[in-house]
Order: sequence, then C-alpha cells, then structure tokens
Amino acid sequence: MKIEINVDEKTEDTHIVISCKKLTPELQRLLAMLHILDKQLTVRKGEEIFFLDVSEAVYIESVDRKSFIYTKKDMYESDFKLYELEQQLEACGFFRASKSCLVQLNYIKSLRADINRKIRLTLENGEQLVVSRQYAEELKKKLGMGKGGRQ
Repeated sequence: MKIEINVDEKTEDTHIVISCKKLTPELQRLLAMLHILDKQLTVRKGEEIFFLDVSEAVYIESVDRKSFIYTKKDMYESDFKLYELEQQLEACGFFRASKSCLVQLNYIKSLRADINRKIRLTLENGEQLVVSRQYAEELKKKLGMGKGGRQ
C-alpha cells in the first residue's frame, strides 16, 4: 500500500482519494475510521450498511465479541471491537460503564445508587443499565458529582 499526501496552501477543502483494485475488508475498516472522524459510524443492519451520526448512538454493547449500537429507535452492528469504539468515541461524550458497555453521557436521564457501589442509569429511551463499581467513580467525576455528592 502506498500513501501519498499533497500539501497545497491553495487547496480549500481536504479530499481523500483511494485507488484500489478491489474493496478489501482492510479498506472498508479504514473508510469506517474516516467516517468516525467525520462523526459518523459505519454500521450494519441485516445486509445493509448505514452511516449513523455518532450523536444518535445512545449506548454500545458488546455481546459474544460483537458490538451493537443502540439508538432511540433501532439497533445496528459494528465491525469494531468495543475497546476500539471507546478510543474513537471518548471525545464524543461516550463513557465506559462496564466491561461490555459504553454509554453516551448526553442520554443519561437519571441515576441511582445500586448495591455494591454500582450505579443504575436510566437512559432517555427508557433502558436501564448498571455502571459497575470499577467505573462508578469516573462517571461521578464526568458528571461533576464529587465524593459525597448526592446520587
């Protein structure tokens, strides 16, 4: 694979051109990463591929090594592993709630203390998720709730 970058001060907009013999899984993955930079996720539902705005993703769950993106209305599958999505979406307001789940902070409607220092989240779509105690303190910090803050 050759990569060529042309820096030209006269260029007004960045263009990325990929020339290839065929679209391989590696190239599809590269395209998906470029879409994330543009605040879009490349996702699948059945045989169809969609470009989903990151802002629409309420939470992401990993089940049997597959990542599922949940919106208010639908569920999609992603080819990325959960840790890859976490790295790419942290700057977009996503938070690791447990070993198998990422939550977009903007969709948290309420939270309540649960047993063993866990936190039960209610999301705007009505779903309830549990933040494991390993990640509970970090969530409180992100939400501006210091130690001893009310839950």
